[in-house]
Amino acid sequence: QVQLAESGGGLVQAGGSLTLSCAASGRTFPYYNMGWFRQAPGKERELVAVINWSGGSPYYANSVKGRFTISRVYTKNTVYLQMNNLKPEDTAVYYCAADLVDGSSWSSGKAMDYWGKGTLVTVSS
Repeated sequence: QVQLAESGGGLVQAGGSLTLSCAASGRTFPYYNMGWFRQAPGKERELVAVINWSGGSPYYANSVKGRFTISRVYTKNTVYLQMNNLKPEDTAVYYCAADLVDGSSWSSGKAMDYWGKGTLVTVSS
C-alpha cells in the first residue's frame, strides 16, 4: 500500500517557478515508478512527467520539456517536480501517481495503482 500527498502548489506569475513535492508512505516506494499528471478546468488529464523506480529515463510531455524537471529522493520517499518559466497554460491541478508498470508505458489515460489528491497551480499572466 502506498499513500501519496502532494504539496507546493499555489499562485505564481508567468515566468515564475514552483516546486511540487509528493511524499509517499510505504516501504515499497523505491520499487514504484512515479509521475505527475495535471488536469486543467474543462480539459482532459495530461501526463506531465515520469521517473522510473531506478531514477533514470525521465519522460516529459512536449508542453513542459525544457521547463520542468522530475526527481526523486529515496531517503525522503519523495518525488519532486521543479517547474520553471511557468505559463498561464500550466494552470491545473497537479496529481502525483505511482505504478509498478514501467514509465515508458504510461499515457495520459492510464489507470494508475495510486493517486494523490492533487495540488492546485495557478499561473497568472
